[in-house]
Amino acid sequence: MSIWGSVLGGAAGFTIGGPIGGLIGLAAGYAVGRGIRGLCGPADATKSIAFTIGVIALSAKMARADGVVKRVEVDTFKRLFRVPPEELDTVGHVFDLARKDTHGFEEYAQQIAGLFDDRRAVLEELLDSLLAIAEADDELHETEVEYLRTVAHIFGFTDEEFERIVAGHHIAGTPNETDPYGVLGVSRRASDEAIKAAHRRLVREHHPDVLIAQGMPQEFVDLATQKVAAINAAYDRIEKERARLS
Repeated sequence: MSIWGSVLGGAAGFTIGGPIGGLIGLAAGYAVGRGIRGLCGPADATKSIAFTIGVIALSAKMARADGVVKRVEVDTFKRLFRVPPEELDTVGHVFDLARKDTHGFEEYAQQIAGLFDDRRAVLEELLDSLLAIAEADDELHETEVEYLRTVAHIFGFTDEEFERIVAGHHIAGTPNETDPYGVLGVSRRASDEAIKAAHRRLVREHHPDVLIAQGMPQEFVDLATQKVAAINAAYDRIEKERARLS
C-alpha cells in the first residue's frame, strides 16, 4: 500500500497526538465518507506517516505565504510526491483542511522536529520538498523565504545550513544560485580534502535508501535522488574548475 493509502485510511495504530494527529483524524473521516475503508499502515510506519502529513500541512501553510494559493503549487505537490489518481481528491481536501485549520505552521514544524530530532537529513528532505513547491511558479517570494527560514530554524538548522539547502535548488534570484560551493556548504578557500569530505558526507546522509530507513516514505524518493544528483554535480564542477586552475 502507498503511504497515501495509509494516511487517508486513518493509519490504524497511529497514536501520535498534536496537530499532526488531528489532521490524520480529519483525513480519515473524509476518506471514510468517500468509501475508503479498512486501510492502515504497518506498525513501524509512524514516522513515514508523520513525514507525509508534515509535508501536506507545511506545504498548505506555505502556499499562502505570498498571499495567494497558486494552482501550480498544488499541482506540483501532487506530481512530486506520486499521489495516485484515485487519491488526488482526498489529498487535495486534506491540503485545504491544513491550510485553513487553526494550528499555526510553527506547531506542525515543532512536532515534526521532535519526531525527527535525531534524523536531520530527513528534516532536510522535508525542507527540500517545501522548496520544490515554493519554486513551482519560478519565483521564491521574500515571504516564502522567511517562512522556510523559520521552519529551518525550528528544525535546528543554522542560517548557513539553510543557505546551503536553498543553493541546491538553483532558484533564480536567490543567493548562491549557481555556486557549487554553496551547494556543498563549503568555502571557496576550503582545501580539496575538506571539499571531498563534505561531498562524501552529504551523499552518505542523503542516499535515498538511508532516508527511507529513517522514515522518509518511498513516494518521496524522486526528490532525494535529485538532491544527490545536485550534490554530485556541484562536486564535479568544483573538481573541473580547480583542475583548470592548477
